[in-house]
Amino acid sequence: MIADILAQAWQSLLLLLISPFQQGLEIFILKFVPFVLFLELPVYLIILLGIFKYYIRKISFIDENPAYLPTVSCIITCYSEGNDVQMTIRSLREQLYGGRIEIIPVIDGAHQNQNTYLAAKEMEPGFQDTPNRILRILPKWQRGGRVSTLNSGLQCATGEVVMALDGDTSFDNDMVYQATRHFQDTNVVGVAGNLRVRNVDKSLVTRLQAIEYLISIHAGRVGLSEFNIVNNVSGAFGIFRKSFIQKLGGWDSGTAEDLDMTLRIKNYFARYPNLRIRFEPRAVGHTDAPDTFRDFFNQRLRWDGDLFYIYIRKHFLSFSPRLLGWKNLIMQVWVGILFQIVLPFVILLYTCYVFIIYPVGFVLAVWALVYLVYLLITVIFYLVSLIMLSERPRKDLRLAPFVLIMPFFTFFVRVWAAVACLKELFLKSHLDTTMAPWWVLKKTKF
Repeated sequence: MIADILAQAWQSLLLLLISPFQQGLEIFILKFVPFVLFLELPVYLIILLGIFKYYIRKISFIDENPAYLPTVSCIITCYSEGNDVQMTIRSLREQLYGGRIEIIPVIDGAHQNQNTYLAAKEMEPGFQDTPNRILRILPKWQRGGRVSTLNSGLQCATGEVVMALDGDTSFDNDMVYQATRHFQDTNVVGVAGNLRVRNVDKSLVTRLQAIEYLISIHAGRVGLSEFNIVNNVSGAFGIFRKSFIQKLGGWDSGTAEDLDMTLRIKNYFARYPNLRIRFEPRAVGHTDAPDTFRDFFNQRLRWDGDLFYIYIRKHFLSFSPRLLGWKNLIMQVWVGILFQIVLPFVILLYTCYVFIIYPVGFVLAVWALVYLVYLLITVIFYLVSLIMLSERPRKDLRLAPFVLIMPFFTFFVRVWAAVACLKELFLKSHLDTTMAPWWVLKKTKF
């Protein structure tokens, strides 16, 4: 029985590969195009075009004003990092940057979070003989959540540029310079930093996330940045012009404050078309990713649910050309709503559809074909990232064998995103999060 099914699957796959249009173009499109081409390939082509544009520009790059050294305020959001916060502070203190760096660890709930507070205090002696480096520890004795932490740090920041950083993230020693040089252009109001998985060798899931960060986040944002359509400035590693953030009133309460801030900035793009959000691949930060599949899927349940909350509940009225401008409106709808909300349901329904309509052997052939298509796309982006973008190509090359698993990983992540959206739709899961206490979240408008 199993042998017959596998034989049928093999014959069907050969037929699909050798003569895909034998049953007619309409049937082929009905079976495969909604799953692969309509929603995804146009975006992939735009990203690849942007990467090639960036690579050509990088080859002939000349730093116009290397003496531009604004004061930088690094707001570190701390809650339960313990001694890990010392690595973050140390990596900022040791930056190869001639300007002034103000490091502000904001300890949320410092009364209960004594370990993190004391760990930050232990770093103070190292700043006594370090020029242009200031450590200003800000304890918030009662917990107020991530947004409260960021806004408290913003009130104390004296720099022209502010960085919103996680307390368990460390940085390459040229990060500050690479990130801040963009602000020479007065139209730049935000820069997204490049995050890498620090515990990449811990488990299979950390290796898969490292590839995801490399080809989806790193390569994707490089391509989008070239057309000023960066979709999000990461909450763990975001850099902003302080004066602009202050005009917006700081960060808004609620979850997914990074995407919320990105959209609030983009709401001015139509009225001020010269405004820019950049992505800087050479400003590198390192963070620990979930090292078990259980922790990973719990994290994505929150992330993808928050995306639904931001796009559908809170910022639905932001999707207007009078606010975002046509270019960002199209890409925000395409990459945001279609990719991250609609596509998971398309994949889920498509999978159920082929199982109901077609015999098992043909279904296996379809899955094999889809796997090969996604594997080809993944390999292309992996090689492009490795050759044109990676600052650690030898380290990234070690991930090559795991590229073969990525189509399966991506499939399950997208199906899980549909579950997260349904949970947010019916249960308002953004109100049940560790990012802020319940008495803070219940006061949010949405």
